[in-house]
Amino acid sequence: PPSAALASAPRAAKCSATATWPNCTAMWSGRKPLPAPSGRWASAPRAAKCSATATWPHPAALWSGRAPLPSAGLVFVTLVGGTLGACSANAFNSIIEREADKLMARTRRRPMPNHRIEPRAAIVFSALLQVISFGMLWTWANLLTALLVLAANVFYVLVYTAYLKPRTVQNIVIGGAAGCVPVLAGWSAVTNDLSLVPWLMFAIVFLWTPPHFWALALRYKEDYAAASFPMLPVVAGTLETTRQIVGYTFIMVGFSLALGLVAGAGPLYMVIAMLLGIRFAQLTLRLHRVGLRAEEDEEVHGPAMAVFRFSIAYLGLLFFALAADVFV
Repeated sequence: PPSAALASAPRAAKCSATATWPNCTAMWSGRKPLPAPSGRWASAPRAAKCSATATWPHPAALWSGRAPLPSAGLVFVTLVGGTLGACSANAFNSIIEREADKLMARTRRRPMPNHRIEPRAAIVFSALLQVISFGMLWTWANLLTALLVLAANVFYVLVYTAYLKPRTVQNIVIGGAAGCVPVLAGWSAVTNDLSLVPWLMFAIVFLWTPPHFWALALRYKEDYAAASFPMLPVVAGTLETTRQIVGYTFIMVGFSLALGLVAGAGPLYMVIAMLLGIRFAQLTLRLHRVGLRAEEDEEVHGPAMAVFRFSIAYLGLLFFALAADVFV
């Protein structure tokens, strides 16, 4: 049975999973998992492609302890409202970066650089998505959840995309906070408040973001240099980037274990958290070792992408384990 700490959490969030990945089965209605909405392109044009990390923590926060499972309606509204907010933010990002996207091989085929969608239409579309998101969450969840999703959108678009990304090497560290907000929104959708547990989940996603993103940035270092984005691999080099990836990973693993202790999780979560953390650490240490002896940037591409791919699975599996732990 759940521990006293979990049992006393009022309809709180004890599972974070991915709205864009199959292991999103942490969102429950009765005893059957709800199907995860696609975070690939959703139902919107390519300008609104949703980031996986922006949408998956919503299921994270919808249930724990002995409290009743959240209704299917609340699950649906939280997922759809959060996904629309993430799509809106991503579309605004595409509008702001349309000129820089022309310079990057990875992004030059997007709709905005190719003028398949004009800026005015994209702005209307993006704003409409956010209005619908806010209205859904305020009407059928609560005002706190709607404000959290709106705040994440504004922070991502104005603080990260427009200001931090082109100006500072710490862009993804500070700006990554926007991607951590969905876990708070998922929690507040059920409880209408925020306690220590969702903030620890926020911290895990915050610490997870630099290893996740910098691993990708190592692979596309030349792209970011061509667009004059001061990403860490461009400014500080490969070796320093791998060193910081290792550092953030070890701190993140520590927070994942602290979450289990504070939330009163049982052996299932703690064992899985340790095993996932060990594997994440192994991959980042291997990346660092390759970086130490690499003579060409291309030598780290393989290990970097291995870290990137595992990081996606890591977050979903970690929070799914937290959800499953309740049933053990």
